[in-house]
Amino acid sequence: MVAKLSRFVPKWSRAALFVGMFASVGMASAAPTSRAPYDAQADGAKQIDAALVSARKEGKRVLVQFGANWCVWCIRLHALFASEERIAARLRESYVVVLIDMNEGRNAGVNERYGKPTRFGLPAIVLLDAEGKPLVTQDTEEFEAGNGHDPKKVLGFLERWASKSRL
Repeated sequence: MVAKLSRFVPKWSRAALFVGMFASVGMASAAPTSRAPYDAQADGAKQIDAALVSARKEGKRVLVQFGANWCVWCIRLHALFASEERIAARLRESYVVVLIDMNEGRNAGVNERYGKPTRFGLPAIVLLDAEGKPLVTQDTEEFEAGNGHDPKKVLGFLERWASKSRL
């Protein structure tokens, strides 16, 4: 059933459906993080503006990750960014990372501004140059392998799009 459902329902909806099914019978568990990675109170446009200032000063690109704290795949990708040393190092060296909360329609204007990357589901990534020009929108489903994201695929993407001045 999941294979058939996956063709028609975005992965963030599948994740919500899956979590909802287990929560309804009392089997869901909280994500193993001490702090929610997505700031539900933050203004996404202001977050990106601040990241662009830093990116210009540091000669980096901006990685905008659209997601939500209830999104299992968002939490997994965020955890991979922190736990896989080669990925974490590439992010530190080449990118300013911004996590945009998309829960309950939040930051819809930012989603519109960058061409509705959430049409792929969550998480979705948009890379910006230091001037704010979108370079690529990435459907993170392409990174998935089993119950997580393939570190080689993620690192390959980050390496391919890293600012040439930072290589």
